[in-house]
Amino acid sequence: MATKELFEAALGITSPWFIQGVDFEAEKHLLTIAVDFSAGSRFAHPDVPGEHPVHDTRTKRLRHLNFFQHECYLEVRVPRVRLPDGSVRQVEPPWFGRLDGFTLMFEALIVLLAQQMPFSVVAKMTGLSWYYVHAICGRYVDDAVDLIDLSELTAVSIDETSCRRGHEYVTIVADEDKRRVVFVAEGKDAATVAAFGSHLSSHGGKPDQITNVCIDMSPAFIKGVGEHLSNATITYDKFHVVAHASKAIDETRRREQRNDPSLKGLRWALLKDRSKLNVEQRRDLDSLVAQYTTNRVARAWLYRERLRDILDRRQPNVVHSMLRQWCTNVMRSKVEPMKEVAMLVRRHFDGIVAWSRTRQTNGFIEALNGLFQAAKRKARGYTRFETMRTVLFLIAGKLDFSRLNPHLKLGRRALSPKPA
Repeated sequence: MATKELFEAALGITSPWFIQGVDFEAEKHLLTIAVDFSAGSRFAHPDVPGEHPVHDTRTKRLRHLNFFQHECYLEVRVPRVRLPDGSVRQVEPPWFGRLDGFTLMFEALIVLLAQQMPFSVVAKMTGLSWYYVHAICGRYVDDAVDLIDLSELTAVSIDETSCRRGHEYVTIVADEDKRRVVFVAEGKDAATVAAFGSHLSSHGGKPDQITNVCIDMSPAFIKGVGEHLSNATITYDKFHVVAHASKAIDETRRREQRNDPSLKGLRWALLKDRSKLNVEQRRDLDSLVAQYTTNRVARAWLYRERLRDILDRRQPNVVHSMLRQWCTNVMRSKVEPMKEVAMLVRRHFDGIVAWSRTRQTNGFIEALNGLFQAAKRKARGYTRFETMRTVLFLIAGKLDFSRLNPHLKLGRRALSPKPA
């Protein structure tokens, strides 16, 4: 009796449910706990008020948290009740999981582990198949995303990340204020922005409530925002702009080193921030920059640093004036690759100046992209969009799973009292 009471307390089983028996098979490392209900019990059904008599029962087997190194299963006699209209409906105990065959506690463990490691590792740790781990996580992500309230969302960042070889991408939309992913779609065209607008409408928001959008200079995203988020001010991420200037430096170096062998080996000295260079690299860079009057690579580097300095300022009118002068100076130079950057800046001028006011950046998504690509490598690649979407939301969705499973309310601590 003491053993049964112990398991009832550990499992959170209360009247009319009780532990009917415990079967421990040491050689198989298997613990099976039989759960029953008291004779004469009546049960509520969510569709019909009141409590209803039991019509018949079925036995279901549920995977539960391990007890130490032993796999644990619950074999539950589940009642079906007869409703006033004569129909018969199944009643499930409160500890049943959202997927058939698991308890809520076990599903909580799977979700917590999957937020930290690839599905294949979780499957190996828990003895499940990869497909069951994916199914549990996919269900929780889908249901939690359905519950997201986007009525107060006003500022978003939009970017893409590669998902498979062959230039296949997914588009990610992140809440700029709460630093969380709120939408993931297949592709990277204007249609993905339209799909986000529809997603927003179905979660308590409206497309015209979005007032600020940070994107790269993708024509597809620009078109999508203009057509479907018409009230939004576009900000072009400063770091994307500077990245274009860095590419221009590298292109200039490649062209010039054909006639100037001394430029070989200077690539990283030119592309990295000066503060991150070692003493030798800094010395080589300073020696090159000193030749700015005659060396186009040195002038390209100085143009980039000037651009960086301009974009660090916070007064929009000052940035506006200085950026126009920067473009003029570059266009009068003979640094051809940097001229392309100046023309790019002119085409996206207002959105680049907006950076000085909004300070919106895609840095969060860029960091997320790194985490996702690392997770993808560990998992030896994800081949289905649904899997990628699930992983992205697990990593950075900040989803509230507590509304689906009370054992996820306190995060890891929710499972700590139970040996696993």
